[in-house]
Amino acid sequence: MPSMRHEIRAALKDFWVVGLGLIPLGLAFGLVMTQAGFAWWWTPIFSVVIYAGSMEFLAVQMVTAGVGPLSAAVTGFMVNFRHIFYGLTFPRDRISSPLGRAYSTYALTDETYAVISSLPPSTRATLSGTRILTTQIACQLLWVIPGIIGALLGVVIPPEVKGMDFALTALFVVLAYESFISNKDFSLPLTATAIAVLVAVIAPSWLLMVALTAYFLVLLLRYALPGVDKALELSYPQTPPQPEGGR
Repeated sequence: MPSMRHEIRAALKDFWVVGLGLIPLGLAFGLVMTQAGFAWWWTPIFSVVIYAGSMEFLAVQMVTAGVGPLSAAVTGFMVNFRHIFYGLTFPRDRISSPLGRAYSTYALTDETYAVISSLPPSTRATLSGTRILTTQIACQLLWVIPGIIGALLGVVIPPEVKGMDFALTALFVVLAYESFISNKDFSLPLTATAIAVLVAVIAPSWLLMVALTAYFLVLLLRYALPGVDKALELSYPQTPPQPEGGR
């Protein structure tokens, strides 16, 4: 069985690309907090109590706009509705400690789910609780610490500097690209795009929740019906390996 030190190193190796993307995102969140008028120390409070990435940016806007608790709760549920589906396939059962499983539930984010789910099937089959928890702890540290630094920098950066919250969109683009690289099936992003466009026309107010639910049902259908999955697959042809010597 791999040692704990080996599992920690493996988790950090899995996570480092996404981790680098979290640093500017955390800096951007801290800057947004101070530019919205919050004291710097509110940043780690938001990042620990809420710890939901996009929802934290949205929470800043809701608090400053005076949104009521019921509206905030409904909005938070809609934005984070996807985590219900994450929990169905995230391997929390590999974590033996009840406290560790509780933390893993709390710390389940888009980034940690993307890192774990993009691992090769052979690696996921032997995934340890140590490796999962290391990924999640590193993810939160690389969100909270840069957030504090960004908040302190925000005290001295002019409020006219805008656009830092675009870092969140940029990170999701990177995660989507990494996921596609691990499974080069064009039908998946095309299906997601088609569903998003359709829902945006029919029910724009419920775009996130309805689109995610519809896409999840499509994935379930493809899983349950391998024939349908094969028919929908749009993977580009792989170049066959060349024999040695170029012949």
